[in-house]
Amino acid sequence: MRQVLVSKMEYQRADRVGDLLLEIVAELLTKEIRDPRVRSVTLTGARVSKDLRHAKIFFSVLGETPSRTEALAGLKSASGFIRTKIAKHLSLRLVPAIEFTYDDTEEAAQRIDALLDKVKR
Repeated sequence: MRQVLVSKMEYQRADRVGDLLLEIVAELLTKEIRDPRVRSVTLTGARVSKDLRHAKIFFSVLGETPSRTEALAGLKSASGFIRTKIAKHLSLRLVPAIEFTYDDTEEAAQRIDALLDKVKR
């Protein structure tokens, strides 16, 4: 049986592109995008497909206002502008399609901590 090996380079390149995307989008959010719905957005990570065509950018929202649905709407409305700026900063054959996804890791961690505290008592 023949085993197929996947090159490390593919994963490394996607990771590097993801890191660059995070830097560019974070800078755009702080300096160029004036939408009040995205002011309290914090980018938490990026996952880029191996073929570099799709990128998921994870975010969280600090505080109660705006809600995560409002922040997501603000990010979606700015996604065309963001893709244009990414195309100018990165020399890629194709600019990845960007999908913003709410990162609920912090909320899940708090729920687990609460459950563990409840079990200890």
